Amino acid sequence: MLDENSKYKELLNREGIKSTRHRNAILELLEESEFPLTAEQLFITLRDKTASIDLSTVYRTLDTFASKNLIIKSNRADDGKALYELNHNEHKHHLLCVGCHKLISIDDCPIGELMKTLKNKIDFDITGHKLEIYGYCHDCKKYNHTLSSDT
Repeated sequence: MLDENSKYKELLNREGIKSTRHRNAILELLEESEFPLTAEQLFITLRDKTASIDLSTVYRTLDTFASKNLIIKSNRADDGKALYELNHNEHKHHLLCVGCHKLISIDDCPIGELMKTLKNKIDFDITGHKLEIYGYCHDCKKYNHTLSSDT
């Protein structure tokens, strides 16, 4: 894991957040992960790799990072657990599989026409948005279809 002089120190200082070993480690894990992680997944990995850390510390750190827009927080529809990923300041939306919890990024923004409609109809200026669509991915849909046809 990273030490106090990590590449994240400047980022944290710029946001007015003190750089600590645990904060740097959380950012590192989120950067290395190919998919969003829950606080519990981060906690278990940190506990196994670093000195002791409390789950409450992980949650507080994630809340701080989210409030500074350093990370993106998404909520799973089925169990309400939050998923966290590093904010690369890319405009993207997600499809979230309620079967396997896979998070799939959507490349194109489907909100463009809706934004124009809202502006024209009710004179509402949208400053930002987030879209999460819940359903079943190809693999889970195929698995669920197989189960239902067996009965």
